Amino acid sequence: MLTLLLACAVAQAHTEPNCPAPGQTRADLVQLRRDGFVIEDDAVRDRVAIGLLACTGDPDPAIRDGVVYEGLATWLRGKQLSAAAVQALREGLLEQLQAADDAAGFRKPFAALALSEVARSDRVEPVFTGEQREQLVAAAASYLGGVRDYRGFSETEGWRHGVAHGSDLVLQLALNPQISPEQAWRLLAAVAAQIAPPGEVFYVYGEPARLARAAFYAQRRDDMAAADWARWLGAVADPAPLDAWSDAFSTQAGLARRHNTLAFLQALYVAASAAGDEHGAVLAAQVMEALRRIGS
Repeated sequence: MLTLLLACAVAQAHTEPNCPAPGQTRADLVQLRRDGFVIEDDAVRDRVAIGLLACTGDPDPAIRDGVVYEGLATWLRGKQLSAAAVQALREGLLEQLQAADDAAGFRKPFAALALSEVARSDRVEPVFTGEQREQLVAAAASYLGGVRDYRGFSETEGWRHGVAHGSDLVLQLALNPQISPEQAWRLLAAVAAQIAPPGEVFYVYGEPARLARAAFYAQRRDDMAAADWARWLGAVADPAPLDAWSDAFSTQAGLARRHNTLAFLQALYVAASAAGDEHGAVLAAQVMEALRRIGS
């Protein structure tokens, strides 16, 4: 019966264009956050969680960030949602992540961020099948690699942050031991695609650090060979389409590529150096070699 109710809630959240979902008001959502997202009834909590799918693209940051993300993260990290509800969230958020872009640009980044919490819950207590994890990997790689909206923070509209939120999803999947090395490398290919995107995009909202965090934790897997990492980092440090890194100083696009690549590698080097273990030492040496190639 619970599964049927959740399926109905998912269907409503998909078809309703506006937030909040039927049976809720915006005042209810604001009060929910003030109450610390405490809902005593398990079935009601599940239904409210699914209802928040209608609000991932809401233009009000107090709703989509303060209620949707914070609420789902609170319940998922507190293990307060049923396995059926977690599955319903996975299904609904995947659909949003794979849908066409919305003009405002809020829904997909926040679907990715919320989905990172769903992926984390499966990492901590597995509930998904191998096929379902493959769907998550494919969607995460496609989304992060395909981000072209590089807007970050607005004082009136809040965050979009597609690259950072996509990186958070990649991070949670790469940490999962149920994800194969082949799947992890596909995720890292998406990370590499966004380290220095083409054009005159200068990262200023912390994107390199979020990308580096995903790469850092992926490198710490025991099934990721050091030689493969050396090749991956070598590709990151390749100046192409420039003939040489010295050519970066003659165009805005070249300067952006150098700026973003250095920011990523420097963040990765700091994380590796601070790790204090063999994985970190190996990675730090490899990153330093990549930095020398660029001439930092």
